[in-house]
Amino acid sequence: MTTPGTDEAYDRINELFDGAAVVVTAADHEETAGCLVGFHSQCSIDPRRHAVWLSKANRTYRVALRSGHLAVHLLRAGDRELGAWFGGTSGDEVDTFADLELDRGPGGVPLVRALPVRFVGRRVALLDTEGDHACFVLEVESAEVDDEAGPLRLSDLGEVEPGHASEEGAEE
Repeated sequence: MTTPGTDEAYDRINELFDGAAVVVTAADHEETAGCLVGFHSQCSIDPRRHAVWLSKANRTYRVALRSGHLAVHLLRAGDRELGAWFGGTSGDEVDTFADLELDRGPGGVPLVRALPVRFVGRRVALLDTEGDHACFVLEVESAEVDDEAGPLRLSDLGEVEPGHASEEGAEE
């Protein structure tokens, strides 16, 4: 059975992709921020680069604009609660890192100890196509991995009420 219609069919195709859920963290000289991200992909083999799309409504986007580095933390099967926390909590309202143990990476980027499978990338490009998300291209500078459980998929998170609706747009 096929799903007719461009919007519905495209949405269904994206559900089938069922990408790995990640938490992206950022820091500038004054602020830190982090959020759940579903839009991301390796975008170069040599050099190793990864693209993450951040919602313009999200505080993490605003901090990332002033950041030289971002950290991308893979959520694993047992990390649903952390995924829901970073997906449903707005850093505009609470300190999303308050109860978490952190280390610091390049540029002060927060590294969440509870999410040890991660990489840190230096921002090498920013692409804004005037949609509700912007693309940050990162050149991978460091990475950590272990042999624990597989990734938490977006479908594993179920319905997470976002901290900001995408329609809110970026604050100036």
